[in-house]
This record gives sequence, C-alpha cells and structure tokens, in this order.
Amino acid sequence: MEHELVITRRGHRTGLPITVAVHSTARGMAAGGCRLTHYPHWRDAVTDALRLSAAMTGKTTLAGLPLGGGKTVVALPAGHLPDRRALLLDVGDTIAFLGGRYATGPDVGTGPDDMAVIGERTEHVFCRPASAGGSGDSSEHTATGVIAALRAVCRQRFGSPDLAGRRFAILGLGRVGGHVLRLLAAERAHLVAADTEDRGALAARHGATWVSPRDCLAADVDVLIPAALGGLLTAASVPALRCAAIAGPANNQLDVPATADLLHERGILWAPDVVVSAGGLIHATAVELLHETPEQVAARLHGIGDTLATILQTAATTGVTPATVVDQLITQDQDRFAVRH
Repeated sequence: MEHELVITRRGHRTGLPITVAVHSTARGMAAGGCRLTHYPHWRDAVTDALRLSAAMTGKTTLAGLPLGGGKTVVALPAGHLPDRRALLLDVGDTIAFLGGRYATGPDVGTGPDDMAVIGERTEHVFCRPASAGGSGDSSEHTATGVIAALRAVCRQRFGSPDLAGRRFAILGLGRVGGHVLRLLAAERAHLVAADTEDRGALAARHGATWVSPRDCLAADVDVLIPAALGGLLTAASVPALRCAAIAGPANNQLDVPATADLLHERGILWAPDVVVSAGGLIHATAVELLHETPEQVAARLHGIGDTLATILQTAATTGVTPATVVDQLITQDQDRFAVRH
C-alpha cells in the first residue's frame, strides 16, 4: 500500500463508518474533500477514499501547493439518511483524532455550510462560509482556473490564447459550469451548453445554445468542457467526439487511463483534469491553511495556465500524452521528497 495512513472509524453519534485516507504528507499537511454518498458496501467507500486521496496528492503537487493528498469518505446507508449534523460532527471528531495530519473541505454531498459544522469539532477544515471565518464557495475560483487553462489549451491547439470567437461546449451548468459559462460569454465566445437539469434559461441568458447532453458531447466545437460528473470519456464515447480539444473542471474524466491514448490517436488534445480543476482547492487552502495574501492567491490561480502550458508543450515535444507527462511529474516529485525524507 502506498498510502501513509488509512483509518475507518465508527462515528459515536450515527454509528456510520467514516474513512479518512492520507496518501502523502511529504509536501505538508494532507488536504482533500469530504464525500458523503451511497455505496453498495462501506468497504467500497474505503476503496474510493484510496483512489481519491492519491489523486489529491497529484493535484496539490501540480498546483505547487506545500500540501499532500487525503480524502474523507462516508458511505451513506441505503433507504434513509442519518441526522446530518450528527454525521458531520462525527466526521469532525475523526479528523481531530488525526491531530493536524489532514484537513478537509467540500466534495460530493457536502458544501461550505457543512464545513462550518465540521469546524465545530476541528480547526483542520477549509471552505467554510465567509460568515464563519472561511473562504466561502470555491466554485467561482475553480472557474477562474478553468479559464486560465482554456487559454493555455487554445494557445497550444490553435496558436492563440484568445477565447473570443472560439466555440465551446459546456457539459454541466452547476455551480462551476455556470461560472464558466458566464466568463466565456464575457469573452464573446460561441457557446453550446447542456445539463441533466433544466438550466436552459441560464444558458439563454448568456447567449448559449441549449442542447441535449448527448448532442453537447458530440458538438462540433473547438473545445469540449466537461463540468459535471466524471467517467465521461470512454472507449464508447471517444469515437463520437467532434471537438479539437477537451478541458474542464469535472474530476476523473477518463474512465480508465488508457482512454487518454484513444484521445491522442484521434488528435484530440486532452488537458488533464487534475490541473484544470485545481482552482477551488488552490484558493481555499491558500487562504485558510497557508494564510497567503490576495496577490499570492491570484498568482497561484493564474499559474494554472502556465503549468498546463508547460505540460502540453512537453507532451507535444516528446510525442506522449499530457496524461503521461502529468504522471511523470507527480512521480518525480514524490521521489524527490522521498529521498529528502
């Protein structure tokens, strides 16, 4: 096992198993979201925590943060929901038990208000509402990072970072996707949008053409922006793509690593989501855990574009996929810290 620490602890209020996986603290305290969702068995939640925490190490590494990777995952019981406040307090106790080795923030099933409740039991939490002394909703900052990444992608693929006049398809208009829509509309981009929810009015308000999710995925555009759930890119979906590039905030966009090779074979430039989606994490941790100035935080957010540009150029020069370059960078960084320690 490559993880430093994995703990599954039964919450004394709810009786539910709470798993925290700390993948690495080589760069500093581990950081990662708190996920509350349904699983067939609580052991499946442990498996997910292992996978997600390892991905967080990659995200903090590529973002240049002095932090490691971790994750909290709670398997909710089928058929009924526990007392939410009691569950969040149980989560807070579990994180406090680790004594500062790990800090948590929002993930699937949680938000800033939940972080405030967890914060009643531990100081090792981020993304609390501003009214509770935190940095608030991270979605706008995630979108800022996405725009920086899109400029890097357009520069690499089309020779210019300009977004005006470019055609983008945004799949998912939730909190992050909605902000991306607004920012691209302000750049005078041509937009297509879709969601499983009825957000057609939001799309129309920003001049986007509303289509079905299937049509959005196969839209003839410059860049496809996955902004919903992961696993979108598969051996079955890649042949239907008509975009020149893909870059978006959805996590775990590839169903399996080999799908990156399929995209490469089709000449579709894929920007690894571990880089593109880091804006929210960067802002929240830089503000609340690292106590950086607004200028320092802004520089980190815009640095997403520089990081991605280097990755894309290295991939183009060496003839490998951007995913391969990312894996190499993360491995090199972990090896360097392992030698140092």
